[in-house]
Amino acid sequence: MKLPFLALFALSCLTVHAQNFVCDAARVPKNAVRLSADAQFSTTTPGFDLHTAPVVQKNSCASDKPFFFSVALPEGSYRVTVVLGTDQPSVTTVRAEARRLMLEKIETAANHSATRVFDVNLRLPAIAGDEKHHVKLKPREVGGLDWDGKLTLEFNGTHPGFRSIAIAPIHEPTIYLAGDSTVVDQDVEPWAAWGQMLPRFFAPGVVIANHGESGETVRSFESEQRFAKIFSQIQKGDTLFLQFGHNDQKPVNKVPLDLYKELLTKYIEKTRAAGATPVLVTSMFRRNFDAHGKIVDTMAGYPDAMRAVAAAEHVALIDLNAMSRTLFEALGPEASRKAFMHYAANSFPNQTEAIDDDTHFNSYGAYELARCIVEGVRSNRLPLAQKLARDAGRFDPAHPDSLTGFQLPLTPIPAREGDVTKVPQI
Repeated sequence: MKLPFLALFALSCLTVHAQNFVCDAARVPKNAVRLSADAQFSTTTPGFDLHTAPVVQKNSCASDKPFFFSVALPEGSYRVTVVLGTDQPSVTTVRAEARRLMLEKIETAANHSATRVFDVNLRLPAIAGDEKHHVKLKPREVGGLDWDGKLTLEFNGTHPGFRSIAIAPIHEPTIYLAGDSTVVDQDVEPWAAWGQMLPRFFAPGVVIANHGESGETVRSFESEQRFAKIFSQIQKGDTLFLQFGHNDQKPVNKVPLDLYKELLTKYIEKTRAAGATPVLVTSMFRRNFDAHGKIVDTMAGYPDAMRAVAAAEHVALIDLNAMSRTLFEALGPEASRKAFMHYAANSFPNQTEAIDDDTHFNSYGAYELARCIVEGVRSNRLPLAQKLARDAGRFDPAHPDSLTGFQLPLTPIPAREGDVTKVPQI
């Protein structure tokens, strides 16, 4: 269920307090809400969402299928504490909003529990609470989970389940992401991007606000008021990652290199003026190999232009372009297909045609690129490195994670277009 615009605007004006939810507990803590299987989400009632509902019994909400829980909340950042566990052995992956990976495959034995904490950012289209000044959403974004005035949590995996959820508003450093379809929260399987994988690698204490959107150039990000949205919120101590280039080079809406560099410089200066830290991220290569198994450069000079801006402005540079060359060549021409969007027809529900896309990524490819970003945070000695999760691990793109050993459960959100091959990426 999506909220109407006036309801979204009203939400932006509310003050929210901590909320606690427990599953059919014999003793319900003070100020907690007891959940039952018929607790369905509405604009006024937290509950299970997207036509799913777990079995609620024995102090747990659990299912043999993925399920969703939503609560209407104002724009802002929140700390979520989940107590995972059911009466059976479980492996639970938790995503937030449009498939942002928060917790990866948390194992619990039967009748045991595991407490985990993560921070999530919610946003609305209105800028500075002004319903007349808002981000110009694309049709694919309208009604999507990233802009709908509620926090949605996905519980997925092998007999996924939880015992309780606590949600509390927080004010802490934010990592803002500005970029294109290789950064965005891709909301439909099998598409994925590195921005939605990044939260999994950070501990509580910093929150990621991914404003990336498909089809964006650095110029359109400005004209669609996406930069205005970020700069209405960015504060001292925050960080802004900028990755543009894939769409800037295209003949339609092309951003000339001189203007590209000028706009990057403009937003570097605005970020610093806000007391925040700018970080430039060069765009990854496309999957294009020569006869010798080496990546062919199709990026038309945009990564070099960004490197030049970083050097001139003394800005931290995460050279994802260079790391992606190493990563893709390590995988090789054939195995690298399994990091990109290459699927035979009917590999996924409502996928009537084959997908052969050498620009966009599946979950494995997006996850590996997010690990490259994490290594870039470390190598640049950014203060953010202190906020990395204990199990983030080191990563060498010359030695990618095993393809056969990688698995994330699929999110059962259907494409609104009906056919996943028609999900727009421009």
